Amino acid sequence: MRVLQDPPPRLGERFVTKPRIGFIGLGNVGASLAGNLLRHGVDLVVRDLNEDAVAAFVAQGARRGASPKAMMESCDIVITCLPSPAISAEVVEGKDGLLDGMGPGKLWLEMSTTDSDEIKRLAPKVEARGGTAMDCPVSGGCHRAATGNISIFAGGSRAAFERALPTLSILGHQILHTGEIGSASMLKVMTNYLCTVHLVALAEALTTCKAMGMDMNTTYEAIRISSGNSFVHETESQVILNGSRDIGFTMDLVIKDVGLFDQLAIDHHVPLELSPLIVRIFKDAAAKYGSRENSPNIIRRYEEPCGLKVLGTGFPATMVDDNPKEPGFEVVPRGR
Repeated sequence: MRVLQDPPPRLGERFVTKPRIGFIGLGNVGASLAGNLLRHGVDLVVRDLNEDAVAAFVAQGARRGASPKAMMESCDIVITCLPSPAISAEVVEGKDGLLDGMGPGKLWLEMSTTDSDEIKRLAPKVEARGGTAMDCPVSGGCHRAATGNISIFAGGSRAAFERALPTLSILGHQILHTGEIGSASMLKVMTNYLCTVHLVALAEALTTCKAMGMDMNTTYEAIRISSGNSFVHETESQVILNGSRDIGFTMDLVIKDVGLFDQLAIDHHVPLELSPLIVRIFKDAAAKYGSRENSPNIIRRYEEPCGLKVLGTGFPATMVDDNPKEPGFEVVPRGR
C-alpha cells in the first residue's frame, strides 16, 4: 500500500488540487462513478445522450456539457465511460470531439471497457495536441462504483498516473498502475472473462442442484463457505436466486468484453478452449432472449430445458454496497 500524497501541480495554467472534471457517459457504471465526484464537491460537467440522466445531475449541482470539445476546453480532466470502442472513438475523434478541445496539460481518462488497440491508437493523437491519455477501466460491480469502493486499473505513464491518482482515489478504493497505455484494458477484459466463466459455471451448478431437489438457500451457503466460492457467487448468485437477475450488466456487454479477450488470445497465438465456448454460449443466449437481457439470465439456458426455476428466499433484487467509502490507495505489485 502506498500512501496518497498531495497532488502535484498540473503542467498548465491551473493547479489540480481541485480540478474541473468532465464526465461523458452516465449509464449504470458511469452515473455511479460521476455521483461520487459530485458528492466530493468536484466542479463537475456532464454529458450523455440520455437527457434525463443529465438533468438528474444538473439538479444536484453539475453543469451540462455542450459538446465533448467544449468540455475538454473548459475542464482539466475529462472522463469517458461508454458502451463500446466505436462510441468512444466518435466522442474523441468526431465533430466537436475531445481532440478538437485538447491542449497542453489536459488529461483524458478512458474508463470504458475498451479495445486495448483502440486506446493505443487514440493516445498519440491526444499527445500530439499536448494532452495525456490513460485507460482506467473499473472492476467490482455497479454497487461498488456507487460507493467509490470499486477497483481501478490505470494504464499510462507513471507521471500521468500520479496526476490522475487523486481523482481515481475519489472514484475507487484499490487502484493499480498496470504499466503502459493499453495494459489496463487488456487486464480488464481478462478479469471480465474470468467472472463470466464463473457465472456460467454457477448457472450450471445451481440448476443441477435444483434438479436434484436441493434447497437453494442451503446450496448458496454451501458454495459460499467452500473452495468454490467467488465474488461472482456472492453477488450474481444472489440476484439469480431472487429472480430479478439484475446485476446492471447485459448479454451484449458480455459478448463485447469476452470477445475482446478472445481476440487478444488469438492475436498472441494462445489456443484457448473455454473463451470461444463462452462467446458462443452468450451469442446463442442473446439471440434467444435479446441482447439487452440481464447477463445472469444465462441460467435460462439450463432452467428452461429442465422446466425449472432456480429461486431461493430472502435474497436481494439488486446488490447494494453497505460499506462506507474507503480511502483510495495505490496497490503496489509484489517486489516493487
